[in-house]
Amino acid sequence: MALIDVVEWQPQSNDIFAWRFPHENLSTATQLIVRESQEAVFFSKGQILGKFGAGKHTLSTENLPLLRNLYGIPFGKKNPFTAEVWFVNKAAPLTIDWVTNSVRIMDADYGQMLPIIAKGRYGVKVQDAEKFLVKLVGTLNSFTADQLTDHFMGPLIAKTNSAIVTYMTANHVGVMQISAFLDQLSQYISDPLKQFWDEYGLELTGFYVTSVDLDTSTPDGKKIADAMSDRSAQNIAGYTWQQKQSFGTVNNAVQNSKGGLGMIGAAMMMGGGINGNPGMGSAMMSPTNNGGFAQQQQGGSSAINQKSVVFCSRCGKSFPATNKFCPHCGDPYNPCPVCGRDNDVNAKRCAVCGATLQPMTNNAASGNTCSRCGASVPAGTKFCPNCGNRM
Repeated sequence: MALIDVVEWQPQSNDIFAWRFPHENLSTATQLIVRESQEAVFFSKGQILGKFGAGKHTLSTENLPLLRNLYGIPFGKKNPFTAEVWFVNKAAPLTIDWVTNSVRIMDADYGQMLPIIAKGRYGVKVQDAEKFLVKLVGTLNSFTADQLTDHFMGPLIAKTNSAIVTYMTANHVGVMQISAFLDQLSQYISDPLKQFWDEYGLELTGFYVTSVDLDTSTPDGKKIADAMSDRSAQNIAGYTWQQKQSFGTVNNAVQNSKGGLGMIGAAMMMGGGINGNPGMGSAMMSPTNNGGFAQQQQGGSSAINQKSVVFCSRCGKSFPATNKFCPHCGDPYNPCPVCGRDNDVNAKRCAVCGATLQPMTNNAASGNTCSRCGASVPAGTKFCPNCGNRM
């Protein structure tokens, strides 16, 4: 069997951590070429014969003294022996991506359990070639970045998930704000991971968390994301959840209508009434205290006089109609002069019956707004002409 004259490794990519030379028939005259950022380690009969750094080396009993003990090779001359030669890449590839599985966390902003998922990138390099080869490589012919990722996926995800949950909980950081803390979070996770990689002869050169997001791949995560989107849209457009439900009820009535009756009912619910009389429509479909609708008699009196409890347009909780502010969230009570339903302070029309609302700020400042029904009252009036309330 022919003896190998030159042993070297010319890697085609930087994502290979270790590579085994395919031949084992060497001699004390074999030339070993080790390039920059490489290290060569010799194994024979289960023992490490020696290791070589960058440069050109001639194998001999001088630089491999164990050859005399294992093979009885004397000094000088060309003596054959067998050994495995491993080349280790000691460069630092920083392109290994990682993704955690879904983990649930009590969110600091919403006070609910939310499913989250994190992504990032890390880089490692071989610090101790002997420890790395003994613990990880085994009988493989090479060891790539993908193999490293697969090998450590379980412990890496477990440690990362635990660290993310601990950091967000301890610092009261919610999913909506975590993007501003990615640098601190990366540092918080990388510190304990350094010792973990050191056990395998590897040095953690960089660890980065690029995103922590709501996991929308799960059914509950998708529902929560939709709810967050609706809430953002409501804040931007200036309508509340209760108003959205009212809009949906009207749309369903129109879509499911057969003939003109459905259209008339929808117009009545929006405050159009019959024959241009908004009071008629609102009276027929006035909301009750338990959130439903009760039929009322047509007449000139306002529905406010018949309401003892209203529901806040901001938080949705009930409070007495005599209150000027919601006792639960402090939102001003902005009653509709026709149906009595509470509306947003910036709303121009009632979300239920469509009646025109008077601006609260100007009228309140001039003292010409009824404290009960919110109707505009001429200056000097002692009793509200709309509801009879004493001014």
